[in-house]
Amino acid sequence: MEKTGNIIELKDVSLVYEDGCKAVDSFNLEVRRGEFVTLLGPSGCGKTTTLRMIAGFSKPTEGDILLNGRSIVDLPPYERPVNTVFQRYALFPHMNIYENIAFGLKQKKTPRDVIDRKVRHVLDLVDLEGFEQRRVNTLSGGQQQRIAIARALVNEPEILLLDEPLGALDLKMRKEMQIELKDMHDKLGITFIYVTHDQEEALTMSDKIVVMNEGRIQQTGTPEDIYNEPINAFVADFIGDSNIFNGIMTGKLKARFCGGEFDCVDDYKEGTHITAVVRPEDVELTEPAKGTIRGTVDSVIFKGVHYEITVLSGRNEIVSQTVRSAQPGDYVGIHVDPDNIHIMMAEDNTNYFFVDINRDYQLEYNGHVLETNLTKIIPASHRTEDGTVLDAGGEAVDPRRVRIRAAIKPGDMEMTDDQEAGLIQGTISNLIYKGDHYSYIIHTELEQDFIVDDEYLWNMDDRVSLLMPEEKMVFSVRKK
Repeated sequence: MEKTGNIIELKDVSLVYEDGCKAVDSFNLEVRRGEFVTLLGPSGCGKTTTLRMIAGFSKPTEGDILLNGRSIVDLPPYERPVNTVFQRYALFPHMNIYENIAFGLKQKKTPRDVIDRKVRHVLDLVDLEGFEQRRVNTLSGGQQQRIAIARALVNEPEILLLDEPLGALDLKMRKEMQIELKDMHDKLGITFIYVTHDQEEALTMSDKIVVMNEGRIQQTGTPEDIYNEPINAFVADFIGDSNIFNGIMTGKLKARFCGGEFDCVDDYKEGTHITAVVRPEDVELTEPAKGTIRGTVDSVIFKGVHYEITVLSGRNEIVSQTVRSAQPGDYVGIHVDPDNIHIMMAEDNTNYFFVDINRDYQLEYNGHVLETNLTKIIPASHRTEDGTVLDAGGEAVDPRRVRIRAAIKPGDMEMTDDQEAGLIQGTISNLIYKGDHYSYIIHTELEQDFIVDDEYLWNMDDRVSLLMPEEKMVFSVRKK
């Protein structure tokens, strides 16, 4: 079916909870009529909150939501041409299948003959005709999910919202339902907006994928675009398996990473710091002499359709997925075709944070007094006998009217499990392996995230304290 015109538009939508937590941040999205759009991301990234705002169960604190070009932010859920299918189905156990599906139509005082016709039609759609008199508790999980979808479809919504609807099913049933859902979408031609953290679901069913993290859109595109051309390291790491390496452009269509110079197809200026992404299925193991780089096989795991082989080359770990096996200890070459190397400009992962100024014009952060004071930051400033700090023009510096921003690189910080040792404590909320080190995101007690590079493997949700050497910090003055 040709998809023409936008049915839903989200314009600069944000939602901030009462405690100040920003669940969705500056979200912009256009959904075309008849599209299958998937919101994909880790738990807590804001995808379900976004779905709830479209459904009308939550109201954005900023921005607008348009349905067919008209704002619906003040429209209650029951007046929106939208139905939602939840992960836990929410079927009524005291009703039979027919009564469950017909419930919404009866609430609308729909004539009995119309209800009967519509219920039988949707039961045929979900391939459960003849189940009208069955009780909910006699059905399998997959059948219950189909009934929940039928109950949503019987109201003939313009948009069907699906919030992780396959999450409670086993792997085999989930794969079967993916195919059935896509087939249903193709038959009905209505708009599906689907929420999941499962990459395979998103890649299998979607016309468009919206990758989210920490309330913001990271990338929007077709499944092919998202998989083959990830826009940043987060997307590359989250969508499928990836080898991610730091590197530098060494010439025209040439990049150096993992200790070797590779031909590539992405053109960046020589000297540009880059991130190289190579999918494991694109890593070819060869004779040592034929490889761009060489290494030693560290492990071999049989995965059924391929072997997953890990090769150590210097401090770098490269994963290959291949139908040909190898033995731990084998010395091999590694070759990657230029088309299979995706180059991205390296992200500026500098950590920025604001520090306080105490009565003695010293800097403080999270209750820790730093050695640096204002006179070291403000050029040509000095302190008078009464303790006042004067700027270069002889004017007194008012701490209430200036803000001091500190910056520190991820590689200049360290993590420790000694909770008393660091300037601030937090929990590891994300990690990405980048070939010779791990890049961690630490969510701190001040609700700020820090990026820390560390060669050692920590676990998700580990509680850590951050060592932030003051000599590695760069301070700047911002006026309020």
